[in-house]
Amino acid sequence: MTEEIKASLIYTVPPTEEQMEGIRSFIAKKYGPRAGSLETAQDESLMGGFILRVGTDEYDWSVKGRTGQLQELLESNNHERGAGSIREVVSVLKEQIEDFDLAASGREIGYVTWVGDGIAYIDGIDHAAYGEVVLFEAGAKGMVMNVEADRIGCILFGGEETVKEGSRVARTLAEAGINVGEELLGRVINSLGAPLDGEGEILASVWRPIEEPAPGIIDRKSVSVPLETGILAIDSMFPIGRGQRELIIGDRQTGKTSIAVDTIINQKNKDVICIYVAIGQKDSTIAKLVETLKRNNAMSYTIVVNSTASDAAPLQYIAPYAGTAIAEYFMHRGRDVLIVYDDLSKHAVAYREISLLLGRPPGREAYPGDVFYLHSRLLERSSRLSDEAGGGSITALPIIETQEGDVSSYIPTNVISITDGQIFLESDLFFEGQRPAVNVGLSVSRVGGAAQCKAMKKASGSIRIDLAQFREMEVFTQFSSDLDSATKDLLQNGKALMQILRQPLYRPLSMAEQVVTLVVASAKLFKDIPLEAVKTFQVEMLLYMHDKQSALLSRLSSRKELPDDLREMIIQAVGEFKESWLEKK
Repeated sequence: MTEEIKASLIYTVPPTEEQMEGIRSFIAKKYGPRAGSLETAQDESLMGGFILRVGTDEYDWSVKGRTGQLQELLESNNHERGAGSIREVVSVLKEQIEDFDLAASGREIGYVTWVGDGIAYIDGIDHAAYGEVVLFEAGAKGMVMNVEADRIGCILFGGEETVKEGSRVARTLAEAGINVGEELLGRVINSLGAPLDGEGEILASVWRPIEEPAPGIIDRKSVSVPLETGILAIDSMFPIGRGQRELIIGDRQTGKTSIAVDTIINQKNKDVICIYVAIGQKDSTIAKLVETLKRNNAMSYTIVVNSTASDAAPLQYIAPYAGTAIAEYFMHRGRDVLIVYDDLSKHAVAYREISLLLGRPPGREAYPGDVFYLHSRLLERSSRLSDEAGGGSITALPIIETQEGDVSSYIPTNVISITDGQIFLESDLFFEGQRPAVNVGLSVSRVGGAAQCKAMKKASGSIRIDLAQFREMEVFTQFSSDLDSATKDLLQNGKALMQILRQPLYRPLSMAEQVVTLVVASAKLFKDIPLEAVKTFQVEMLLYMHDKQSALLSRLSSRKELPDDLREMIIQAVGEFKESWLEKK
């Protein structure tokens, strides 16, 4: 037997018999024999008109409903047009009010059966889609995450205290999205695009969904343009290209965020938009980071998307997707974008929390089975587009935190397999004072020399092999006292290389400065310098090159090539400086 559908009519003034007959006729025609008897109730708050509810559908012909729809229309349209003169605003209002027609088509309505921990279960909505936004009667919004046989599970984007059991919920037929645009530059926002920096409203006018398919193979082209980090240890051995995904991985407090911040600072005057997505960080940490960017004049081309540790898990879950939607806005306009996800370990934990609350079966380390897809569909959106598709790029620097250097645990192995290489930061090196603490053996860039300019490729030469040989020989000879001269030279040169790879925070080196340093290192000019003075010599040498040999640096910067004659000129200039420097010492 077919289940009977309940119907109710809510009005301010009781309808006439003729109107009631018309309503019954509409119900019978649309729902047939399933429609039950029509219940009626009076509600003065409707301000006129009436609301008809049949099963999970709602038809709103009330004055209150008309007012709400008109308000939504005005807000959305005026938001898209942006601020204008009073005359223009009045003209727009008049035009919209004259053309406005109440949409009285059926909305699917459900009711909250359980709410807590940022999750709500809803009965009565039978046709909701995964990722669709639903609207609660008190104004809170949620997103459908579970579609079950007899109910749906939603994550709440704030306002949980206003959602109660029995609250009415309506489908919006829209997917979750964020307003994007140039107006976001220099701002700190939350996962929903609301400002957090106290600098006023953001009038971003373009809406983009937070989840979007990654560009197809036809729309991509190979990575060949370098994205310089300004960090010698990375640019020389593990170059990053525009459109690449390079993982930064290591234990807690080993300098992972510092590498990302240095890279952002180094993009000044390079026409690269930077987006920093903070997931589960402390408010004080982000405030300090924003202050650092401002102090280094990097905030003007940077957007900070902040979902702190105090935010609910759903807001931490959508933060990286919202940041990527902003990045795609610029990429599809031909711009180059750098996006940092700090960090995806906390993102996976937030997703695990949501999944367990939604009753999904736990797998390895209690993560759900689709946790790989969580990060793959995010990172695959980073690419370099072909000229036909706009020519822009998104370069991703995801950050993953390990426990005791264990790169074989679940989330690290997932992200390593998705990305195009990793920069592994080692705790032992960090505590020895080698900062950045890049482990040469475990770090790799799968793009390699394709993302290096000719000068850097030629200058870096065998530095990685030299360092690997040094690390191996250092372990082998640590208990030996009688060494031959060749081994002593190798160890001395390796120690000097380790010294020049040390770099203070927020002091990125230009490409020309890096090339000069590498040329000098390959010529073994650091060999005679006392180990404790190598760093001082390097700094003073670069100052000398800027003051006295600026033409050589300008030639390097403009041509990005290192012919043999230029290499010899650099070696000669530094050789002369070294002689005078040693005499003074």
